[in-house]
Amino acid sequence: MKFIGSKTIETDRLILKAQTMDEQERLWKILMLPEVNKYFLTVPPKFREKLKNWEEQKAFYEEDMKHAKDNTVFRWSIFLKETGECIGRISCHEAHDEDNNIDNPNIRGVGWIIDPNFQGQGYGTEAAGAMIDFMFLECEIEQIVTGAAICNPSSWRIMEKLGFERQEKNKMIQYTFLDELTEGYSYILTKEKYLSLNPYSKKR
Repeated sequence: MKFIGSKTIETDRLILKAQTMDEQERLWKILMLPEVNKYFLTVPPKFREKLKNWEEQKAFYEEDMKHAKDNTVFRWSIFLKETGECIGRISCHEAHDEDNNIDNPNIRGVGWIIDPNFQGQGYGTEAAGAMIDFMFLECEIEQIVTGAAICNPSSWRIMEKLGFERQEKNKMIQYTFLDELTEGYSYILTKEKYLSLNPYSKKR
């Protein structure tokens, strides 16, 4: 793959930009909403209480933002073009344990959060589609693996709209804010499949 970092991506309604400290408290507040973090894997459950403390997280984010523009980082904040408001974040990260324990930079995992006030308006699909387009066409990755709780259709329906193929075997997922394991669907999208579905997708 090509390590070119979180280049700015524009869609009809959104701008995806490399993260800065300016919007981290806003994103943290979105993440702390139960309807958002219920099915979001952020850190192991043992760290959930620490995650709830903004002052502790602020120090973490300040350190993390030092590397936000590194060529190896693919993580964006999502802004509305019309108002400039930050409504979420999206990433294409290395595939770790939650993504079938794959250690290959050409195979990535994905994740996103959207403010509930802006859900149901197609912003998640728009942001995810633009990010995936960038990762396959510009960064030249070969495959994306991901998953979503079966009881969280708002997430896996986006995946299926974008061409992800649901795998036969489900997996049990340990989400950060849930004590019990949750059954989830597993999905794969290859570059070949993506290009067959989006033959006119233009490079940005």
